[in-house]
Amino acid sequence: MLRNREVKILTTVLALISTVAIMYAIIAYSISVTIFLLIVIIIIFGCFYQFTRFRYKEIEKLSSYLQQISNGDKSLDIRDNVEGELSVLKNNIYKVTLMLSENSALLRQEKLKLTDAISDISHQLKTPLTSMVMMTDLLSDPHLKEGKRREFTNNLSIQLERMEWLVSSLLKLSKMDAGTILFKKEQVDVKKLLYKAVEPVLIPMDIKGQAFGIVGDEDVTYIGDFKWTVEAIINILKNCVEHTHEGGEIHIRFSENVLFTEIVIQDNGKGIAKKDVPYIFKRFYKGENASEDSIGIGLAMAYSIIKSQHGDIEVRSKVGEGTTFHIKFYKQVV
Repeated sequence: MLRNREVKILTTVLALISTVAIMYAIIAYSISVTIFLLIVIIIIFGCFYQFTRFRYKEIEKLSSYLQQISNGDKSLDIRDNVEGELSVLKNNIYKVTLMLSENSALLRQEKLKLTDAISDISHQLKTPLTSMVMMTDLLSDPHLKEGKRREFTNNLSIQLERMEWLVSSLLKLSKMDAGTILFKKEQVDVKKLLYKAVEPVLIPMDIKGQAFGIVGDEDVTYIGDFKWTVEAIINILKNCVEHTHEGGEIHIRFSENVLFTEIVIQDNGKGIAKKDVPYIFKRFYKGENASEDSIGIGLAMAYSIIKSQHGDIEVRSKVGEGTTFHIKFYKQVV
């Protein structure tokens, strides 16, 4: 404590004042007054010493606490409910420590997510790459029949398209995770939105002879991003077309109330196993009814897009009876 410069200066000043006061008391007053003054000065010095010692001990504790935090121990709690500057300082240090601890935990989670994502991407790209390498080797054979050459070339084109879609989708998901995509907040005509989303799946539905219908009022709208929502609906419709048998049915109905705008997409296809339902929006998840070519990213992207627009999506399904997707966009101020 006494090695601190401010304590040395204050002690010196008090000692000088006390010396002057005692000398004056000896000259101007009696011995008894001088003794009394000396006792008072000793008591004041003692109180000052104890008070200063206490404060420096508390500061030393805070220093030790910060040292332990820097060594990785963030479980200590130094808060107290006593009034005073030291208590305020303790509480503020604890708040900063808690914030740093939470940020550290979030960083660890992000690192784990990044590691998992890289692992998933590697796994997803490995299969088409292996297939492409094999077909490239076969195509280099000068004795390969023309029919087989066309078949392998077509397969290469399909695999390249698949990889392009996968990389593009992963890039979009990464941007959404990072919060770098700014979704527009404009009034969207739901009927126009749905007809736009249906266009890319009309040919696959026609090939499979699937019936299709859209039902809803003309004036139904919601506040959101038209293009991104179209992409989300397309991914859901692709899932419905893929898992609905030939001659099956896919229907969309939409409505609006004071709380939200709702879009319901329903098919009468294979359905989803009960154990798979809670995980179908999880990235790279493939249920037991998923096709061999399924990557498990389309519904994850649809989920992220809808959630990012103040929306919600849930699924109800029964094996053999079909699947229904309920999408809700809650009312919000533009």
